[in-house]
Amino acid sequence: MEVGIPLTNELEVRISEAFCIFDHHGDKYIDTRNVGNVLRFLGCVPSEKEINEIIAATESVENPGETHLPKFMAHVSVLLMNRKMEPASPEKLLKAFETLDPENKRFLTKEYFGKLMEEEAEKFSKAELANMWPVAIDPITGNIPYLFYINQLKHKTTIYDVADVIREELAANEKEKKKERSPMPQMFGL
Repeated sequence: MEVGIPLTNELEVRISEAFCIFDHHGDKYIDTRNVGNVLRFLGCVPSEKEINEIIAATESVENPGETHLPKFMAHVSVLLMNRKMEPASPEKLLKAFETLDPENKRFLTKEYFGKLMEEEAEKFSKAELANMWPVAIDPITGNIPYLFYINQLKHKTTIYDVADVIREELAANEKEKKKERSPMPQMFGL
């Protein structure tokens, strides 16, 4: 993929691909209102606070209200390598759903789950719920069979798997550089 800036690893490639989906002018800038969309497209689960922090850290000084790809990529790469905004594990999601289902029906109603999503913790907007329903709701029963829904949410290779590989490579490279910089101990008497 040609993005006009050098990409040095798979993590940068994935971030730039997601970013460019929202780069409507092809100038390597996106509207800051799309930062959350890019992160979610990557498989991250950021809070509104995290999105606002990323916007504050990456917003262009020259073009307020826009984020430039190189600055975004550098900042988000570090966050991903530190496993920030990582989705909950399927096991943790199952425990949460089971807590909401004390009768062990193995499903939640759309009304009950929608009310929770709109009113509790990190509130969902009506538009976000509308985007979620086609994946979450069983079209026959109109309920949310949460085991099925959790399986729909799982990603095969996550951006965090890629970030782990890059973090390990960077650590190995840094270790090698330190090794090259340290002088060898002098051997006297030989």
